[in-house]
Amino acid sequence: MFYRGKYVDSGDAREMGLKRQRLMDQGSSYYGTPGPSYMYNAPPPPPPSYSYIPPPFPVVRLRGLPFDCAEAEIVDFFHGLDVIDVLFVHKGGKFTGEAYCVLGYPLQLDFALQRNRQNIGKRYVEVFRSRKDEYYKAIANEVFDAPGGSPRRGAPRARSSDDTRDLSEFKGLLRLRGLPFSCTREEIINFFKDFKLSEDKIHLIANSEGRPAGEAFVEFSSPEDSRAAMSKDRMTLGYRYIELFPASREELEEAASRGRLLPKSFEGKDPTEPTPILRMRGLPFSAGKDDIIDFFKNFRLPEESIHIIFNFEGRPTGEAFVEFASVDDAKAALAKDRMTLGSRYIELFPSSAEELNEAASRGR
Repeated sequence: MFYRGKYVDSGDAREMGLKRQRLMDQGSSYYGTPGPSYMYNAPPPPPPSYSYIPPPFPVVRLRGLPFDCAEAEIVDFFHGLDVIDVLFVHKGGKFTGEAYCVLGYPLQLDFALQRNRQNIGKRYVEVFRSRKDEYYKAIANEVFDAPGGSPRRGAPRARSSDDTRDLSEFKGLLRLRGLPFSCTREEIINFFKDFKLSEDKIHLIANSEGRPAGEAFVEFSSPEDSRAAMSKDRMTLGYRYIELFPASREELEEAASRGRLLPKSFEGKDPTEPTPILRMRGLPFSAGKDDIIDFFKNFRLPEESIHIIFNFEGRPTGEAFVEFASVDDAKAALAKDRMTLGSRYIELFPSSAEELNEAASRGR
C-alpha cells in the first residue's frame, strides 16, 4: 500500500483509517481540501427487521377497596397470581380505597385485569392497568405523606438496626406482615430469639375464610423491647421477608372481636380438606356449559354440576366451578391445568363448597 511516498504495512487497518481521517480533517496538501464531493457518505444502516418492545412493568391499580382492607385480602383477591408488593394509597393520612399491586410476571397482567369488578367483602373492586412511574410516584407520596408510617402502607421502608422513632409510638406490641401461611408460633419465637416470648403472646391472624392471613401480633414484655425488635424489620423467616409495624392493644382486640385470631388447631397447616370441586379461570366469556363438559370429556359431568360465574352486571367473569363425582376425579382433572379451551388456556385450582357458595351469594 502506498502512503505519502512510502510503503507501509497494512496490518492494522484501524490505525490506517485513523491516520487517513486526521489528514483529511487537517486539509492535507496531498488530499487537497476535502468537500462533500470528496467524502464518502456511507448510507444509513438498514432498519432492523423488527423492533424490540420491552414487556410492561407488571403493576395494576385497584380502586374501591374496603377501608379496613388488609394486604392478605389483596393476595386472596389475586389468588393464583404471584403478588410481589401491595402499596395502599393514603392522602392526608387517610386510606383512599386505592392500592397498587405488583405481580411476578408481565404475563399475569391480563389475568389480574380479569378480576375487575369482582368482590372483596361486600365491595366490588375495579382493576386498571398502571405503569412503573405511577407506582414509584405513589411510593414517594407515601414516604412523604406521613414520616411515621402506617400498618396499611406498602411502601418499602429501609431496615435500620437503630430505630430512632419516639418510644411513645411503641406500646409493647408489634404487627408482623408477610409471614408464610404455614408459619407457627414456634417459628416466630425463633425469629425473635433475642427476646423472651411465650406462645400465648403470639397471635396469628386469619382471613375472612378462617385461613392463615400471613400476619400476626406479638406482645413483648415492654415498649423498649418492641422498639428494639424493630431491628428485625425486613429480615427473612423461611423464604419470606417480614415487615414489622408498631401496633396497639386496640388493634389486637379488634382482630379478636372480629374472629380473626387463628385457632391453635389450624396453626402450621392449610385448614381446607380436599373436595371434589375445581375452580376454572381464564374461560372465554362466550364459553357455555357444553364447552366445559367437552373440556372435561373424560369425566362424567351433568350440566347441574357446572356453575359459571357472573359479575353483578350479569356478565361472565371468565371463571366457573365444577363439581366432580369424587375427590379422585377432581385430582385427575387437574391434569388439564393450562390446556386450552378455544383460544384461551385454562387454569385449574382445587376449591371448596364454601368458595362456591360465597361466589353464588355475591350474585356472581
